[in-house]
Amino acid sequence: MNLITMEHLTKSYTERLLFDDTSFSLNEGEKVGLIGINGTGKSTLLRIAAGLEEPDEGTVVRGRSLDIRFLSQTPEFKEGETVLEAVLRENEGHEHVWDLEAQAKATLNRLGILDHEAKVDTLSGGQRKRVALASVLLSAADILVLDEPTNHLDSEMADWLEEYLRKFKGALLMVTHDRYFLDSVTNRIVELDKGKLYSYQANYEGFLELKAERMDMTLASERKRQSILRVELEWMQRGARARSTKQKGHIQRYEALRDQKGPEFDKQVELESISSRLGRTTVEVKDLSKSYGDKVLMKDFTYIFLKDDRIGIIGPNGAGKSTLMKMIAGWVEPDAGTVEIGQTVKLGYFSQENEEMDLSKRVIDYIRDVAEYVKTKDGSVSASQMLERFLFPSSVQYTTIGKLSGGERRRLYLLRILMDAPNVLMLDEPTNDLDIQTLTILEDYLDSFQGIVITVSHDRYFLDRVVRRIFAFEGNGNVTQYEGGFTDYQAACERKLAEAAEDGAGGQAVQNGKAVQGGTGNKNGKEGAGEGERTQDARNSWRQDAPKKLKFSFKEQKEWETIEEEIAALEERLSELDSEMEAAASSYSRLQELMTEKEEKEGLLEAKMDRWVYLNDLAEQIAAQKG
Repeated sequence: MNLITMEHLTKSYTERLLFDDTSFSLNEGEKVGLIGINGTGKSTLLRIAAGLEEPDEGTVVRGRSLDIRFLSQTPEFKEGETVLEAVLRENEGHEHVWDLEAQAKATLNRLGILDHEAKVDTLSGGQRKRVALASVLLSAADILVLDEPTNHLDSEMADWLEEYLRKFKGALLMVTHDRYFLDSVTNRIVELDKGKLYSYQANYEGFLELKAERMDMTLASERKRQSILRVELEWMQRGARARSTKQKGHIQRYEALRDQKGPEFDKQVELESISSRLGRTTVEVKDLSKSYGDKVLMKDFTYIFLKDDRIGIIGPNGAGKSTLMKMIAGWVEPDAGTVEIGQTVKLGYFSQENEEMDLSKRVIDYIRDVAEYVKTKDGSVSASQMLERFLFPSSVQYTTIGKLSGGERRRLYLLRILMDAPNVLMLDEPTNDLDIQTLTILEDYLDSFQGIVITVSHDRYFLDRVVRRIFAFEGNGNVTQYEGGFTDYQAACERKLAEAAEDGAGGQAVQNGKAVQGGTGNKNGKEGAGEGERTQDARNSWRQDAPKKLKFSFKEQKEWETIEEEIAALEERLSELDSEMEAAASSYSRLQELMTEKEEKEGLLEAKMDRWVYLNDLAEQIAAQKG
């Protein structure tokens, strides 16, 4: 059953076209993950689906009596209300209202909100987001629309939410950049790309494979277009047999083919290694201790960071992870112990909250304040060029920061830090609000970064991809070292649990980790290779096989009389296919069928055009002989 249908959706924000005559639907029982580059309109689509915003053009139809609950990136509450009051107020119509308070408290506890009488106004941004998430999850909604639900959740909370949403019986539409979470929860991925929505009936791992196939088919179609265009050009240069209306139509089709835009692909966020030389003394912490009131965050923590360290810091929210980062950066004083920073160390600290940004400042001036040029392995690169590589084209560079989305501001903030050429890079929750493409390129960049990387993250995929050593905050001031990434850490915890169980000592349950997704498929990677050579060989073959007597055979005469009509019919069908493909952009299976037919028709057209060139050549020679 179809719950939400959007057709011919068009929406602009300032000078940006977010949706370009595209379509989307959500069916009963579907769990859809929406992905795309920051600033392209993902949150806007969620708000339109939830009925909180209207498109500029197009229609949105929702099923009757649908209960839709929306989780915003930055939820708002009534001034002065408590945590429990906020949750209860937003669920007054709950079918089990008699048990609602108990459920609310249990859900809040699961999400680390233990003081139910605390004023919402006094909470941090992450805590407010978790209160709003608890409220949404308690609802009896038919559809949950969630914008970044995993932000500000620790690993245990993310595991719990993952299991909750897998069992949720309603429909789900969400934006998240947690790739393990997408892989586990979703059964359909919808990608927002250049104003169009592309649907893939798969989880995240399946999406990677299917998108690779779609890109291969797109490239193959473009190669076919270029090949046909070469033959058409030869036809044009030879001149038509007669200046009939039919020939004029052929010329118009050639011009349309010539002017057709090729496929556009996203630029990559190219992060070349920018760092300063790191001397012998790096960062050394000795007997570090820190408490807030009765809560002991760490005691006697000692570690000497090595030149190529990749350290991941994990633990529950509020355990002290960010506090450790701030003590290393010199933002917070320890209660005891020392932090020694080497003379050659240049810290780059990507904190959870962006530094104070002047929203009236132009994007390029924000970067130029750090450096006009930076040195990379490829030479000096200007601030403008670095912005281009970070997906800030020239049209955006001279606009104000206030016009950027939240994710784009995070990306800009990261660039500013890297422009300063740090050799110790400290990343506090870098995966919050960065899109998957940026995260992927950041991960590749960190592989070659010449320095130390220290990161606090709850993103299990990111930790498995980047770090080689884990420091786990385990309570009561204990910070324990584990070798490997997050999955290795979980395996080590499970071994400890099993050993403790054998000894009769018990232990804390640890949930199973998630397997890293495999590589993407690429069925058509070699398709189309050498097409130009094959085309030329075919022409040569036909020309060599031409009758020695300069006259048409009976078959050739019949073929010459009908070939232009056949070419016109194929061109007309290709034009129809282009229209049908545009209308089917949201259905991957239908799109694949149409692309297969288009490839077949383009092959036939190319062969017909090659044959026309041969027959036209022969006809001209016959005419010349008669003359």
